[in-house]
Amino acid sequence: MNNENMKKTVCRLTVGLSLLAVLLLTSCGSSKNVPYLMNADSLPDNPGVLYDARIMPKDILTIVVNTLNPAAAQQFNLTASGVMTQSNASLTSQPTLQGYLVDNDGNINFPIIGTLHVAGLTKSEAEQLIIDKISPYLAESEKPIVTVRMSSYSISVLGEVNAPGNFTVSREKINVFEALSRAGDMTIYGVRNNVKLIREDAQGKKAIYTLNLNDANIVNSPYYYLQQNDILYVEPNKARAQNSTIGNMTSLWFSAAGVLISVATLLVSIFR
Repeated sequence: MNNENMKKTVCRLTVGLSLLAVLLLTSCGSSKNVPYLMNADSLPDNPGVLYDARIMPKDILTIVVNTLNPAAAQQFNLTASGVMTQSNASLTSQPTLQGYLVDNDGNINFPIIGTLHVAGLTKSEAEQLIIDKISPYLAESEKPIVTVRMSSYSISVLGEVNAPGNFTVSREKINVFEALSRAGDMTIYGVRNNVKLIREDAQGKKAIYTLNLNDANIVNSPYYYLQQNDILYVEPNKARAQNSTIGNMTSLWFSAAGVLISVATLLVSIFR
């Protein structure tokens, strides 16, 4: 092979490898359906309904009863072992409220009252139920105040997000976009129109729902607000799937291409 032919071969090889590199890079491109709520301008007016979480089996509730006379409420406040605190070189024990675990039947065992069915109730409904139950044991002047809180409200986000994990929701209300923000938002490879919501109801029945976050009507969906223990899964788009298939091979291909170009260049130099 003469020098001219060798040079042409090297050029063709270089061009071919360059085209291969371009193809590999373009195969990693992002999906076009990246923006959320793309048709927001066409969204009809919504009168709005405030979301209120409902108690479910396996929730842990913190329940506090207050009355004008603290001693009257003491019998209804279930305390656990005290927490040791130190102040001015003295060690004291402060009582803490014990949580109520809602059983599989949706019940808790409340002091004095006994079994109370709370599953399916909102916090305000549960508070009113407890007030109605304890009032016969109190003087009319006591005017009891009951506060119910869910101390185990959490959701999980996984898949194509920047910081997957399980997140505690202190205010007991979170929508799908807030959940994604907790997880650092989707990566560019996340499929916005096919997000999976995995939910278990109060009877233990599990279901998977598909959410289209490109569509602004998601804000009117019954799945826009997440329930406790919901799981959001963001699946990867085709580019990410292709990357996972060729990811480990890509660097080898580029390395091999570099070696071939170097060898071809060396041959040209030798036969010059």
